[in-house]
Amino acid sequence: MTRLELSIAWRYLRSRRGSRLLSLISVIAIAGVLVGVSALIVIMGVMNGLQRDLREKILIGSPDVRVLPYGSDMRLADWQVVLGAVRAVPGVTRAAPFVQTQGLVRNLGGYRTGAQVVGMEPAGVPGADVTAIRSHAILGDFRFRRDGVGLPGAVVGKLLAAKLNTFPGDTIVLLGEAGLVMNSATGLLLPRADSMVVSGVFETGMYEYDDAYLYLDLRTAQRFAGLGEDVTGVEVATADRWAAPAVAARVQQALQGVAPVRAVDWQEQNRSLFQALKLEKLGMGVILLLIVLVAAFNIVSTLTMVVADKTREIGILRAMGMPARAIRRIFLFQGIVVGAVGTGGGLVLGTGVAVLLERFRLIALDPSVYFIDHLPVALQWGDVALIVVASLAVAALATLYPAGQAARLYPVEAIRHE
Repeated sequence: MTRLELSIAWRYLRSRRGSRLLSLISVIAIAGVLVGVSALIVIMGVMNGLQRDLREKILIGSPDVRVLPYGSDMRLADWQVVLGAVRAVPGVTRAAPFVQTQGLVRNLGGYRTGAQVVGMEPAGVPGADVTAIRSHAILGDFRFRRDGVGLPGAVVGKLLAAKLNTFPGDTIVLLGEAGLVMNSATGLLLPRADSMVVSGVFETGMYEYDDAYLYLDLRTAQRFAGLGEDVTGVEVATADRWAAPAVAARVQQALQGVAPVRAVDWQEQNRSLFQALKLEKLGMGVILLLIVLVAAFNIVSTLTMVVADKTREIGILRAMGMPARAIRRIFLFQGIVVGAVGTGGGLVLGTGVAVLLERFRLIALDPSVYFIDHLPVALQWGDVALIVVASLAVAALATLYPAGQAARLYPVEAIRHE
């Protein structure tokens, strides 16, 4: 573009009477783009933050890969052979057996609630720290013992401990279905009752873990679940979490002919949750993109009004020899300036709001509903770049019609325009 074209385009953007400020309709068009871009950046950051936080919190107590037996009884016999074969697979850093079952937990006052009972090797066993749950103990530890107490230890979630009003050193009773005993007098089945002492309390920040999970020593859990020497499966840690699907495939292949088991990676275990989050992110992005499209229509109407207002001046310029392509460039430049300024402002505003929301945790959430205690925001610069490019492209496309309309004006008819 020549300096003359730039000067004319800038003059058309400004308000009349010699003011250097942008006209009101130009400001409105810029504001529309700004609001749309900033809203898209913030919402995409929130959706990414939800995915990240849920993923990190789920993987506190969930391994990268689980090796599970086929069948409804969920019993893995000869697990020592499976464990040795898994540890030899490339990409596996740690592996350990685990037991998972359900039961009722009761305090000495009689209050009872349901619990997910997990058996694992105690802290200090080499190669047993597959998940990060051991690092989240806030009282006691995961050694599953109390000095001077003969009862087996149990580590409970913070919210579960609060419901039971128990602390390290207090006694609780676990009720399970394994080893049911029939009462000879009434003929009713009595659940198995095992007394435990609370040896620790953990807090992960994820409501499901903190409210319902209870960890036991592997041998105690085997006895409580009635598995004998069997376990539920083998949990595996990998060198790279994102390589877990490939490692799971190698584990599955290595165990062919060894045992009838399947290897399930963390993405497959939580597929429905993460698919729902991806779909929600896509839906929110499409809905908010409509704001940018509305802003694009605003740009079209703005430039159309400018063309109608400057028709006589355009005719004079054409009569003086300015080619149609130069007229087209003038209005294209106006639309691009509106789109670029609005996009740049939206980028700054959206990024600033996202950073403030994440750093100061301005929006609190109910963890019993949303699994997390605040609204997380995680900016992915790939998403931000895509939003910026899409906004600039939409703004540029919106200028084509009014710019072409201005370029097609005949000089004589334009000069006679009232």
